[in-house]
Amino acid sequence: MRAIWTGSITFGLVNVPVKAYGATEDHDIAFHQVHAADGGRIRYERRCEVCGKKVEYKNIDKAFEEDGDTVVLTEEDFSSLPESENDEIEVVQFVPAEQIDPIMLENSYYLAPEGKTPKSYLLLRQTLEATELTAVVRFALRQKTRLGVLRVVGKVIVLQGLMWADELRELDFSGEFKGVKSRAKIADKELDLSTQLVKSYASDFTPEDFEDDYQQELRKLIDAKFAQGDTIGTEATFGEQKAGAGSRDDNDGDDADAEVVDLMEALKASLDKAKKKSSA
Repeated sequence: MRAIWTGSITFGLVNVPVKAYGATEDHDIAFHQVHAADGGRIRYERRCEVCGKKVEYKNIDKAFEEDGDTVVLTEEDFSSLPESENDEIEVVQFVPAEQIDPIMLENSYYLAPEGKTPKSYLLLRQTLEATELTAVVRFALRQKTRLGVLRVVGKVIVLQGLMWADELRELDFSGEFKGVKSRAKIADKELDLSTQLVKSYASDFTPEDFEDDYQQELRKLIDAKFAQGDTIGTEATFGEQKAGAGSRDDNDGDDADAEVVDLMEALKASLDKAKKKSSA
């Protein structure tokens, strides 16, 4: 793995040099977009709406519009911000893990000890384990100040990003979510059947037991096309390839009308199915 960030964890006067590595990766197959008529590669160009010229990425700045006016920010402007180049993960609190709402969690990063001696890394790891607390931290990554937490996974300290409090949407209980405040009566028999159904599915979570069927079938489809010779000369049609190039078609999802079914019958049928599955 290649480190995406190098710096130090600081808590009090303790300094823990670390390198950060991405803890996850996307297993989805990436696609190029091509012209349906001849298979030619679709390419996008950045063009200025004022002069009409093609613009290289290095000559592009960022702009913010508000109330009909726009301000332009350059790379120098962003570099002048105090946190843009901060190489510290600053511990600001130690809190019980249950106080961290999972809805706030973002990307995860493995932190590896950096330097000749990992003693300070081991100290922090054992402290987190002994206190059973989670460290809340502030850090800067890709020109953004971020909030995060440190916790121990196996023998590794993991940094997980957190959403800021104002990034969580407030729910409108008078609109889309008014149904959650319904006073509909749940019968004891309904609750009992529902509880039985839950217990029939209860087990230890083993993520390795679950596979992405769609991606597997998609890979089979692609391999079958290669095997049948249903291919296009990549070099002749696409030109020179760049590592990591590709775009993904994310337009999936069909709208379907929900079928209204009797709750008790659905629970009974689900419970029967679960019992048959467990006894098979």
